[in-house]
Amino acid sequence: MLKSKRRWNIQQPNNEVVEDLAKSLNIPPLIASLLINRGMTTKESASQFLNIENQSFHDPFLLDGMDRAVERIHKAIENNEKIMIYGDYDADGVTSTSVMLTALQQLGADVDFYIPNRFSEGYGPNEEAFRFIDEQGYTLVITVDTGISAVHEAQVAEELAFDLIITDHHEPGPVLPSCYAILHPKKPGSHYPFGHLAGVGVAFKLAHALLGEVPEHLLELAVIGTIADLVPLTGENRLIAKKGLKRLAYSQRPGLKALFKVCNVKQQELTEDSIGFALAPRINAVGRLQDADPAVELIMSKNEEEALLLAEEIDRLNKERQALVNEITEEAIRKVEEMYPPSENAVLVITGEGWNAGVIGIVASRLVDRFYRPTIVLSEDHEKGVAKGSARSIAGFDLFANLSTCREILPHFGGHPMAAGMTLKLEDVAELRERLNQLAKEVLSDEDFIPVTSIDVSCKVEDVTIEAIEQLQLMAPFGMNNPKPKVAIAPSAIQSIRKIGADQTHMKLVIEDNGQALDAIGFGFGYLYEDISPLAEISLMGELNINEWNNIRKPQLMIEDMAVNDWQLFDLRGLRDPARFFQSTYHEKMTLLAFSEETLTHAALQPYRDQIVLVQHADEAKQVHVENETIVLLDLPTSSELIEGLFAGRVPARIYAIFFTAENHFFDTIPTREHFKWYYAFLTKKSPFDLKRYKEELAIYKGWTKDTIDFMSQVFFELEFVTIENGLISLVKNSPKRDLIESVTFRHKQEHIQIEKNFLYTSYAHLKSVFEQVFKRASINEEATN
Repeated sequence: MLKSKRRWNIQQPNNEVVEDLAKSLNIPPLIASLLINRGMTTKESASQFLNIENQSFHDPFLLDGMDRAVERIHKAIENNEKIMIYGDYDADGVTSTSVMLTALQQLGADVDFYIPNRFSEGYGPNEEAFRFIDEQGYTLVITVDTGISAVHEAQVAEELAFDLIITDHHEPGPVLPSCYAILHPKKPGSHYPFGHLAGVGVAFKLAHALLGEVPEHLLELAVIGTIADLVPLTGENRLIAKKGLKRLAYSQRPGLKALFKVCNVKQQELTEDSIGFALAPRINAVGRLQDADPAVELIMSKNEEEALLLAEEIDRLNKERQALVNEITEEAIRKVEEMYPPSENAVLVITGEGWNAGVIGIVASRLVDRFYRPTIVLSEDHEKGVAKGSARSIAGFDLFANLSTCREILPHFGGHPMAAGMTLKLEDVAELRERLNQLAKEVLSDEDFIPVTSIDVSCKVEDVTIEAIEQLQLMAPFGMNNPKPKVAIAPSAIQSIRKIGADQTHMKLVIEDNGQALDAIGFGFGYLYEDISPLAEISLMGELNINEWNNIRKPQLMIEDMAVNDWQLFDLRGLRDPARFFQSTYHEKMTLLAFSEETLTHAALQPYRDQIVLVQHADEAKQVHVENETIVLLDLPTSSELIEGLFAGRVPARIYAIFFTAENHFFDTIPTREHFKWYYAFLTKKSPFDLKRYKEELAIYKGWTKDTIDFMSQVFFELEFVTIENGLISLVKNSPKRDLIESVTFRHKQEHIQIEKNFLYTSYAHLKSVFEQVFKRASINEEATN
């Protein structure tokens, strides 16, 4: 067996519903299944999803407060008032700022932007910044992607007598700021049709209202922030993403074109992945390490040379960010394992002095990936006596709701059910850890700590075609609430398997079923190579794509998880030195079995002597726990009874068959009945015969071994055909006829020869079938005796 890392939740939509939807929309059943899995079960909802580009944007004035905000902004423009855009330092905040700047500049406004420094000011509006803005003569401040929790700062703005308009999308708290206007899709009392806009989506709606028409030219910015902020890509967000990707592919902004260049992204071939894994990380990197202003300046730049210089600097910062993340992640993992083991902590709250507050959100995500626990990573500032950080969660644990119960020790926090940011006193960190752990224990079960992957469809190798993969693109762009389809491939035979990559950390498989083959690549799965046996039928889970190489297009599966559901046999019979097994494969959860005391004396086994179970009787074999365990057979069983007793009605997860022998078990010449007949006739003529003096000569004469002669002599002795005294063998006259099988020594040797044939001198496939026959036979015998 090979257990999967995740729980596979395979969606199984009703076949009739799938067929009806497929027929009504004239779409492939595969696409109909995916739509149903995503909650679009009616013709209307499915058609709207697939044909989102034919839909219209919602009226921006449906946002509560929009008319008041638009009126105030137009008044400020008419009166030449100075307007300040107050943004945030992530990709959503940067693009939100850029959207508002572009729209207001287009209207002729006197406008500038301010993004707080993550390290010196922290997240969101702050009093010191507001006082600075007031001193510069700004009479209107518009926040983007921030401000919904700025209750105190709104009071400061009121005292300073400038008007404050807040646009945000983060979860509203119980008390809203008192200000000129709040634009928020989830604002209490609001009836906006779509509540999941990103910060840039709200800014886009404000630009729409200000300009009087849909600002199509701003979609190239709105799509970046929308995808980067991981909001659900459904409804209006899907419309922004779908149209925005097309606009972005032909953008003429020098800053974006320069960014494409340093990212090695082909502009006209970009996808949502280009944003998520290339553009957004670089934009985010700026605000993670320093002031985010250069990111806005890049997007707003109208000069190609300036844009390229800014893009190259941002790319450099991203590489620095990557190195920093790796360093902090390694330190955080050590702290988890040494101080807060997951077995004792339902929520991980990890702190480190001087950790860069700009990257610890990424570190928190990596810890969730590794340990699958809600995780908070905090940077300790002992000079100020505070800890500042980010949190990421798992399914079933609402971060925002649970953190809200700790408001009295969290003076500054905000976020979503799955992610949050916060600042608190250092002295309160231990209490936060204790309280969150208690809350998690009340709502999370053991099963909740095993990651779950929703699988859209289970199929066979033959179902995976280029045409089917191309059909999946009807569902793009993919993102939150519309993830890339996951497929599970039914158990299939392995045609080939090998480790790949310079450091051999990856794996390539070719699986086959019913004459069809499929390539599969598993990045980071190289470590499982030794855990997959040659005849295993493997189940794979992942995402499908088309691999193009030398103008040849082939379906390919990108592996995310794998499992072998049946028991596995690992054939190590050619291993001359068992020390190699212990160096490369052995771990403490394996059960080491030996059947001969002589095996225990082998030098390579001495360090593991106390872990080896010696089994010499059937009753002892039955006491060994083998069901679903990993069993290592160090030597050959001395009888079939031991094998039967060991696996009586019980199937292990794995068997490692070493069958180490100090020397060849076969006689050089296997005694047959003809051998015995000749030897008996020889003794008739030569009895008494001196074995001590002439055994070696006899062996040379017949081409036998001395062991062969000793064996036949012992059999004759047990059958009372001869007497043996002081090495002199004499024939007993007139002894009754008896069959060789009546000799205990002969029976044991015959059985041992059969065991050698079945277990030692046979092919891998036959050995596996022998074990399976034993499992089946033992189960039948067990049932018969119960």
